[in-house]
Amino acid sequence: MKLTELILFAANIVYATSYVATRATLGSIPPGTLALARLVIAWAALAPFARPGTAEPPISRSDRRTIAWMGLLGFAAAYAFSHWGIARSTASNAALLIVVEPLTMMLASPFYLGEWLSRRETVGAALAVIGTVLVVVNGIPGVTETLVPHWQGDLLLVLAGVAYAAYSLLGRRVLDRHAPLGVTTHSLAWGAVGILPIVATEWASGARPVWTAPAIAGTLYLAVVISALGYVAWNWSLARVPAPRAALFLNVQPIAGALLGALLLDEPLTGFTIAGGVAIVAGLAVAFGRAPR
Repeated sequence: MKLTELILFAANIVYATSYVATRATLGSIPPGTLALARLVIAWAALAPFARPGTAEPPISRSDRRTIAWMGLLGFAAAYAFSHWGIARSTASNAALLIVVEPLTMMLASPFYLGEWLSRRETVGAALAVIGTVLVVVNGIPGVTETLVPHWQGDLLLVLAGVAYAAYSLLGRRVLDRHAPLGVTTHSLAWGAVGILPIVATEWASGARPVWTAPAIAGTLYLAVVISALGYVAWNWSLARVPAPRAALFLNVQPIAGALLGALLLDEPLTGFTIAGGVAIVAGLAVAFGRAPR
């Protein structure tokens, strides 16, 4: 396994811990405030090191717009959907529904990157969708007794997956021209700007954070390890690896995240959840088993 692939594998193992950390931290900090704190702290951690090199070209106006959209969609919208989704669902479902991100990348690539689905990728996508239904519905629609137990939270998590995918799709071309550290830092700043109206609404409704020691530790972990270092690692790898190959490593998260949710938060790990996770991973292994034509 090459260095880039090792970094992708390790990064996604670390990403999988974010669902449990987020779920625990949301008990003390409202979703919007947590998102803003993550973005501001992550930006502050990276900004001192994000000065462009002498050989790097200046960021064009077009690339600046793209980076802004990366922050607004991939950070502000994604964190808002993700935090509210985890609050209304489970950390296990959040980890399993990460399938939406690579699936969206696969479906959007023909329109944005000019990469079309092969027959094999279509079969893989179908398997992944079946797995997603099993996870969200916690069974077979119309057959089992439990139907969509967390459907509102799961829908928000699906939207979060689409927003996360938009970050990678938009960043793929920008990262060919600019350093990952600078791109990550600028997109974090735009994410913080984008989340401000949501935080203002949240505070106007009376929601306030309670800064306990565990809440502070959780926020710092999510900000520095996940939002700062994790995204620098992802963007560094995305600049060197084709998007479908990078997306394949996202599937480390469902298994690790679901297991952590069950072990640390006593969340249920049903047979349908396991079957859905297996179908998701199998489908994406089939879909991304070879590069798109």
